[in-house]
Amino acid sequence: MAAAAPPATAPSFPSARRARPLLLSLRVRATNPTKVTSADPAPAFKSVTAFAPATVANLGPGFDFLGCAVADASLSLGDTVTAIIDPSLPPATVSIASVTSPSRPHLADRLSKDPLRNCAGVAAIAALGALGVRSHAVSIHLTKGLPLGSGLGSSAASAAAAAKAVDALFGSRLHRDDLVLAGLESEKAVSGFHADNIAPAILGGFVLIRSYDPFHLIPLSPPPGLRLHFVLVTPDFEAPTSKMRAALPKHVAVQQHVRNSSQAAALVAAVLQGAAGVIGSAMSSDSIVEPTRAPLIPGMEAVKAAALEAGALGCTISGAGPTAVAVIEGEDKGEEVGRKMVGAFWSVGKLKATFTVAQLDRLGARVISTSSLE
Repeated sequence: MAAAAPPATAPSFPSARRARPLLLSLRVRATNPTKVTSADPAPAFKSVTAFAPATVANLGPGFDFLGCAVADASLSLGDTVTAIIDPSLPPATVSIASVTSPSRPHLADRLSKDPLRNCAGVAAIAALGALGVRSHAVSIHLTKGLPLGSGLGSSAASAAAAAKAVDALFGSRLHRDDLVLAGLESEKAVSGFHADNIAPAILGGFVLIRSYDPFHLIPLSPPPGLRLHFVLVTPDFEAPTSKMRAALPKHVAVQQHVRNSSQAAALVAAVLQGAAGVIGSAMSSDSIVEPTRAPLIPGMEAVKAAALEAGALGCTISGAGPTAVAVIEGEDKGEEVGRKMVGAFWSVGKLKATFTVAQLDRLGARVISTSSLE
């Protein structure tokens, strides 16, 4: 493994309220911003390890404004970051000490250890600046559980875990919106200025991004009894977000806009009401983005048909793809739906694929371990 890149300096902002103009020069204002403080916060722990789950963005008709978090019981479907107070580094800097990927060893070599070119590093720097830390430095260890270019919010998971770990390291002072904005600072460099991955990665559950100026997130809380599961089928095929965004139509007919808007509204209502059937049918009803992207993923249309024939309530492309996501109620049909979708990827698209049955993750980024200061 190559040596760690030099540490990067955190902006010396007294709070995230001052840091927000970094985000594409937008004057973003959170609905409940962190209080401005001139104090240089002291560490609460020596180290903190945080996990952030995978996410499904767009959810069909909710392009760039709807997303949800998904995870499995073993927490393998997501990324983990350990943030450590490092007195060997210059104050107010961040260094990436290691990047590992136990299930995909080759993946670690593709990720930079320069904190300014790594999503976890950028988010950690933004969080350190938002906290106003000036007297301490942080080194981070990133463990990738998600593949790159999969449509499962890989970059957002790294950013969310890093922002959460750094914030917890100094006593969990940041408001949820400030954590999202710290992660969004890294997202904008990778996949564009949209929060439909980073917001659910941090908040968990379903999240609606209402606007960026002013910044306004609306968490959507389904009834506790909703047993929503997701069959995530990832083919051996990489779909770079930049390429998939380039395929989007430049003009949309009014009728298409009206239809997609009604389906997105139905999806939001169904989430709040716990209507699994409507969630599935609305997810399957995108008539603007999915039709332009599906042909770029070999076998995708056949995979969607196979999922519905096997009993899924709905199916669409997860984020920019190539992962296909089918929604089911409960997990009884998960294995069958997954096998049928994998089979369709192979028989029609000639792509090997694997599947995971996950559930809605209602927690989002969370601390999973800490070590005390000596």
